Amino acid sequence: MTREELKTKKVGVLLGGLSQEREVSLKSGAAVHEALVSRGYKTVAIDVGRDISRVLEREQVDVAFIALHGRYGEDGTIQGVLELMGIPYTGSGVLASALALNKIHAKAAFQAAGLKVAPYIVLRKGESCDAESMGFPFPVVVKPCQEGSSVGISIVATPQEIGPALELAFAYDNEILVERFIAAREIQVGILADQALGAIEIVPANEFYDFEAKYTPGMAEHIYPARLPEVLYRTALDMGLAAHRALGCSDYSRVDLLITDIGECYVLEVNTLPGMTATSLLPEIAQGSGIDFEELVERIAVSASLKIGG
Repeated sequence: MTREELKTKKVGVLLGGLSQEREVSLKSGAAVHEALVSRGYKTVAIDVGRDISRVLEREQVDVAFIALHGRYGEDGTIQGVLELMGIPYTGSGVLASALALNKIHAKAAFQAAGLKVAPYIVLRKGESCDAESMGFPFPVVVKPCQEGSSVGISIVATPQEIGPALELAFAYDNEILVERFIAAREIQVGILADQALGAIEIVPANEFYDFEAKYTPGMAEHIYPARLPEVLYRTALDMGLAAHRALGCSDYSRVDLLITDIGECYVLEVNTLPGMTATSLLPEIAQGSGIDFEELVERIAVSASLKIGG
């Protein structure tokens, strides 16, 4: 739709929600709501609960800007509700959202598209592993299958540490991944309107880019553009866009990559609803590309649509 058409509609900014990333979502949603108000849109902020369909009807929402993170927001569930209600929404559709949040299925899609991922195994609740059964040496990364913002992730350097790491990850999910640790630069690629905007490099103060580093100012250095040779920078952009497309994503996303000193590029994951806080990466990438925060939010809002028969 056009900006003029959007001005005639009521936009519901969906925030908060039921996931482990609720507090981050509240901040993202507040920033998005403020940006839309500043641009003259009729907007209401809605804290999403299990009564969301009734609230959307009561508020007479015409368009939904999804500022949720994690389960029940980034996994296709809220997208399905909006499809059934006929309310156009921002971001990816039901299938792409579900695939992206499920790290197991996302990796399979990346591999099918010819993209490189770190070697990994899948464990289900009650299962364990050692170096022999993994097929790759320590250190390893242990992570829940369907959590974002590095929730429940551990880096395990020795066999003695694997038990507590598995216990932590299984506290969040019945399926977990154990990946070979890749010593590499953490590069994030921003996608907007099916184009790669740019790539930013993250240098965390902690061992890796964990929850604290992501959402605490000063806990990570953000370098834009990423310090890569021109050819490798272009490769990162192409790989980010290819990962976005491999999952069938729409409108916008942020793709997390690892790039080694010898130029190997690994896809970690695609974030279909990336953070929109003061320390978030997509807004930084957009700013570096000449798109300020309000403009970024407006472009995303205008792209709202139904993805199933819309």
